[in-house]
Amino acid sequence: MQRRNALNPTQLQELSEQLLTQFSQLDLSAVSVIHLFLPIEKKKEPNTYLIIDWLQLHHPQIKILVPRADFNTALMTHHVYTDSKGLEKNIFDIMEPQNENAHQGSIDMVLIPLLAFDQHGYRVGYGKGFYDRFLQGISTKKVGLSLFPPVAEITDTDVHDVRMDLCLTPGEIYEFD
Repeated sequence: MQRRNALNPTQLQELSEQLLTQFSQLDLSAVSVIHLFLPIEKKKEPNTYLIIDWLQLHHPQIKILVPRADFNTALMTHHVYTDSKGLEKNIFDIMEPQNENAHQGSIDMVLIPLLAFDQHGYRVGYGKGFYDRFLQGISTKKVGLSLFPPVAEITDTDVHDVRMDLCLTPGEIYEFD
């Protein structure tokens, strides 16, 4: 988190653009529905609006979903993203969709937020477990987005932690078996 906090807005934008370059190299031919997180600006998360704009331009047939979190249950619902006009900040300054119609079908790819990841495909999030709960028991391509390279190993993993299939950084795509 300290490394992200040290980034100025120009550096964050450049790293986000480099993440988009990595994302644009992925094979999306089998992707009909993609879930991605919206960035928490004060936490200097990658600007996923760049990916949304790119998808809408280059792959308009892909349905884009964004999450809405229920902090009482630590569960998420997934809503079709149309544009930023349908979003509002929640009490934690996270942009969320306001439409009530949650997506009920399958999801082919999930872009996952993280603070750090390791060379085995494990990630550290904010500790609430939203994404681990969501990803348990579903078959989807799990792709992390990180502004920095991996750490050697995250040692405090447990049975509920879901490994990623890939993690994108500004300079590389990491694949995990």
